[in-house]
Amino acid sequence: MHVLTVLAYKAGEPVTSECLAGSVNTNPVVIRRLLLALQNAGLVETRKGAGLGSRLKKAPRLINLGEVYRAVEAEELFVFPTRKPNQECPVGQCIQRALGQIFLSTEIAMERELARTKLSDVLAAIHATCGKSLPD
Repeated sequence: MHVLTVLAYKAGEPVTSECLAGSVNTNPVVIRRLLLALQNAGLVETRKGAGLGSRLKKAPRLINLGEVYRAVEAEELFVFPTRKPNQECPVGQCIQRALGQIFLSTEIAMERELARTKLSDVLAAIHATCGKSLPD
């Protein structure tokens, strides 16, 4: 979200991975990997070369946080340990099935809520929090 918000803030100007890394306070290689995932999801476009960089492929009001989440999160939200619980224990027999239903409904609710929130909402929140004038 940080990277996409910077791109939205720059309102179509190409932004280098070095600039994005400086804002996030990480290595540009990490940003390049993230940009590739966002590009594969159709959220950003990147051009390599001097004076070029990345920018949003869609307007911030057309990007919801649910699609961002799906683009960058390869891991499941809730993961059971690889080692199976003791099947002779009454709790161990059923814990994963019981929690599986809870985890599934929680993940569905989270994705539904993320889908309601747009990148433009994040920009507006930054404006309200920091008082900085932001582009639309």
